[in-house]
Amino acid sequence: MDLNTVAEVCDARTGPVWRPGDYWLGGGTYLFSEPQPRLRRLIDLSRMGWEPLKELPNGDLEIAATCTIAQLSRFGKAWPVTAAPLVEQCCRAFLASFKIWNMATFGGNLCNGLPAGPMISLAAGLDGVCLLRAQDGSLRRLPVEEFVIGAGVKSLGQGELLRSVTLPARALASRTAFRQASLYGLGRSGALIIGALDPLDGSLAITVTAATVRPFRFWFPLPPTAAELRAAILRRVQDEDWFDDIHGLPEWRRHMALRLAEEIRSELTEGGAR
Repeated sequence: MDLNTVAEVCDARTGPVWRPGDYWLGGGTYLFSEPQPRLRRLIDLSRMGWEPLKELPNGDLEIAATCTIAQLSRFGKAWPVTAAPLVEQCCRAFLASFKIWNMATFGGNLCNGLPAGPMISLAAGLDGVCLLRAQDGSLRRLPVEEFVIGAGVKSLGQGELLRSVTLPARALASRTAFRQASLYGLGRSGALIIGALDPLDGSLAITVTAATVRPFRFWFPLPPTAAELRAAILRRVQDEDWFDDIHGLPEWRRHMALRLAEEIRSELTEGGAR
């Protein structure tokens, strides 16, 4: 779609001063999908030269905001860590064409903040931490769970940029489980639940996304019982936190989230189907 309100596209490397109507441009798959009447200038990040995926000396993985879904998928297929299958599972949750995969970016999916964003699910499920850069050059770090704070709402200041997300080595060594539900065979996720069992201390993390307006991560020092897991979810996720749109009513999303979370708990802690 043509964005007829945009008067200028500039290279982010030139360091343009942020002004009203500016917007960061990554892959642009969302920006160009519908009218954006408030936009006046796009600041293009595509030539920043950030390494898409970087394995750090301590075993962490840094994913640049400009990393495309195609790049992430290729990396995940050859990545020798226990949690690697989760990468492809979340990439496939896009249900998008190869054209989208080759343009859409990891950071763009997080910054859209949509409940069904599968990169949000991946990053929150593996305890990811965002690196954010303000206009004055200062940096701050924020857990992904705290970065997306509502449906389409992010913890970003004026002109602040998502530079990367780091996934910790300990999470990458976890055994994971993935469940997704949709009202349609090729529909948007109505519930996407991820489990991660820590190999060192046996703790369990269950992350609820898509069913809720923002990601909710539940951490248990010891694997919970079915009743304990259900109670923890219902205690923390309030009625208004269950998402409501054409892709699923809140009651259905709550039901599926609880059901899939229990399936994951059983799989990771009681030797259920894998």
